[in-house]
Amino acid sequence: MASTSRTRTGRGRGRGRGRGSGSSSLPPPPSTLPLIIEEFFIVVYEDPLVKKELPKKFADYLDGQEPAKVYLRAADCGPHLWTVEVLFDGQGRMYLDKGWEKFAIAHGVDFGCYVHFKYEGDDVLTLKVFDGTMCRRYYYSDDEDTDDESDDDVKPCIHPL
Repeated sequence: MASTSRTRTGRGRGRGRGRGSGSSSLPPPPSTLPLIIEEFFIVVYEDPLVKKELPKKFADYLDGQEPAKVYLRAADCGPHLWTVEVLFDGQGRMYLDKGWEKFAIAHGVDFGCYVHFKYEGDDVLTLKVFDGTMCRRYYYSDDEDTDDESDDDVKPCIHPL
């Protein structure tokens, strides 16, 4: 029985990749990536019907474009946009104000809810509401003529049980 010895040169299992020569395919470090805040969530710890503070990073993302109002749309609840006034406090904080209460009532936003926001551009935010059990609430609209609906009429989306 002849014994042959082999020398391994870093090709064995579990030794990792990229140890030899070659170019790295790693992405750039986070500090060099552009700041794009398209999605975020808030947790409703306080009265769900009072103004809601949005994350500071999102307010920073809109720096210089501070809209006077935004348009909220509930995912899966038709094309209706809810107009909500926005407040900026001068210290980098952004709040959903007048109009939020109607949206919250119509979509069952309550204590313990998680509200997921997706910025669609043009001051439009699409929202998904999750209840305290972390399950998403699905809605549908029974409106046939949403063009005539105004923000003065709080017509809730229907949340099937």
